[in-house]
Amino acid sequence: MDRNPSPPPDREGEQGGEEVDAIGETVYSKHWLFSTFTRLIQIVSEQNMGDSDAQMQLPEEDEDELCKIWDMAMDKDVAGFLQEFKAADILLGVITKSRCPRLTEICVGILGNITAVFVDISLVIGANVFLSRLLLTCVSQSDVSSLWLERVRQQTSVCSSLCFIMCSSTNMDLLVKVGELVDKLFDLDEELMKTWVTAGSQPSDEEEEEEGERRLDVASSLLEAAKQLRSESPEGLEVYLHALQLLTTIHHGIQTLAVAGGTGQALWTFLCEVVCEDLCQPDDPPFVLQEQKGLLVHALAVLSVLYACQNQEAEHSEADTLLPLVGSMLRVLQYHREVSSGHGQKEKEEEEEEKVDEQLQALIQTTVEFLSDIITDLTKVTQPLELSIKKKKTVTVSYDVTSSLNQNKFMTFFYIFYIYMYIYCMFITYIYFIHLNFFI
Repeated sequence: MDRNPSPPPDREGEQGGEEVDAIGETVYSKHWLFSTFTRLIQIVSEQNMGDSDAQMQLPEEDEDELCKIWDMAMDKDVAGFLQEFKAADILLGVITKSRCPRLTEICVGILGNITAVFVDISLVIGANVFLSRLLLTCVSQSDVSSLWLERVRQQTSVCSSLCFIMCSSTNMDLLVKVGELVDKLFDLDEELMKTWVTAGSQPSDEEEEEEGERRLDVASSLLEAAKQLRSESPEGLEVYLHALQLLTTIHHGIQTLAVAGGTGQALWTFLCEVVCEDLCQPDDPPFVLQEQKGLLVHALAVLSVLYACQNQEAEHSEADTLLPLVGSMLRVLQYHREVSSGHGQKEKEEEEEEKVDEQLQALIQTTVEFLSDIITDLTKVTQPLELSIKKKKTVTVSYDVTSSLNQNKFMTFFYIFYIYMYIYCMFITYIYFIHLNFFI
């Protein structure tokens, strides 16, 4: 032999290699995990190459492998490794592009397990827009939404974290995503909404002892974010108005808004400015109603609830606040009538085949009901009034009850009766018009 014999196999080296490939103190293989995620990306790519409308099926072998990761993600070492590996980015991309319900369910489940192990949801929300969108995506999945809602209920810091972001953030994208998340949570879980509203109206023990300050309440936080988005994002503003409207569907929410000098007063002022100054203006074409119907229906719905729980000394019972709002609501009805009556016969036939615009119908119904409530109280107004309707068809009626009360009671009664009958006739005409269209 011209060389020394080969050394024996390095068993210790092999054992060291296995330890390097293992995830933490587990026996799970990093190489296998990488291979499975590579296959996951390949599956989604293959799905997107096919029919974009058709749902895809997940092969049984791939489903078994991914379900193993789903189970593994409950382990703290595996969850930590997946986070370092940026698995959340991959899984969220798959959820966004997947056309396979089972694949989406598994990916959401993996994300849910990672979060459930050690991630504080309040920290996830505050981190960035991407993670907020991730949480919103998970909550929106019907198969696992109950698990996520339970997790949100358990972590009481979620409410205060969301409120802090809505009150202090200037990041418009983050505000929009947080608003969508709050709106979705309220829509899915009424009890959660009640809990958050109630918690926001009571001081915590720690705050009461140290500073005597109250927690950030949900209603005022939603209002502050809405103010930020008013001129920047109409879509984001609509999300927040819908969340505020959801608050008015529960007794606790109405109670919070009805407190004298509280959030309800500021909310009334803000919504009146939005409706009277930003939406459905006299110089706007009638078809703008179609673009602004979402904002209008939520704003008027909240205003009608605030008006119903008003007291006689409140700002929104005063004439100078009511009349611009009445003018805007009449303009909404007028624009809807002009758009509807402007269609040709052919367009009417096409409309019969289309789905009913439920949001527009809700807007008209809300407007008519709110207007009728104001008409009922109109004769109680004791301040000078002036009502104008559209630039080219202006009808102005003015009266001063205070000055004429002592001078001529008959003329005072006549002016009040004239205004009342004018608005009442418009109201009845519009109701007739709606029913006529319905029967046609």
